[in-house]
Amino acid sequence: MPDARFEEVEKHTDITESPEELSPPADVNALKQSLIEARAKAQEYLEGWQRGQADFANYKKRLEQDKIDAIKYANGGLILKILPVLDDFERAIEAVPPSMTKELWVGGINGIARKLESTLEAAGLTRIKALGEFFDPSLHEAVGSTPGAEGMVVRELEKGYKLNERVLRPARVLVGSGEDDTEPEMED
Repeated sequence: MPDARFEEVEKHTDITESPEELSPPADVNALKQSLIEARAKAQEYLEGWQRGQADFANYKKRLEQDKIDAIKYANGGLILKILPVLDDFERAIEAVPPSMTKELWVGGINGIARKLESTLEAAGLTRIKALGEFFDPSLHEAVGSTPGAEGMVVRELEKGYKLNERVLRPARVLVGSGEDDTEPEMED
């Protein structure tokens, strides 16, 4: 019994064809070269498309992060405008003479100042620690130097604040110059 595959080949092969007719056309090499070029171009287009997809995915992530940051820091401008009011409250409280600290209106001002401060803290505001710390230009703004430990914040002129870990207003400070702040004693 003949093999089924052999019968299939016999059906499609015409023995009357000459060997020249059975040989591939002369353009096969050109076709192979065209196929190689087309595959290379297709690979190049695929890689470009993949880069475009990756760029778009990164763009979407950046856009989402920017949106989150915009929401997180949206109150920054308003809080920055309110900070001088908080500073004024603190200066007013410090200026109250000790003999008047028991007055009701002083207690009321203290209460308002605490309420304002707690409201701002609830919005993400935190105070920057400055006094006694090493000067950090990312947190502090040096407005001058004064005798004291070199590189240390010796005096805080204006409090600094962060909003959700981003500096909203740097602390304005005087930095120690390294000179001794004590007067030399006179010997007898």
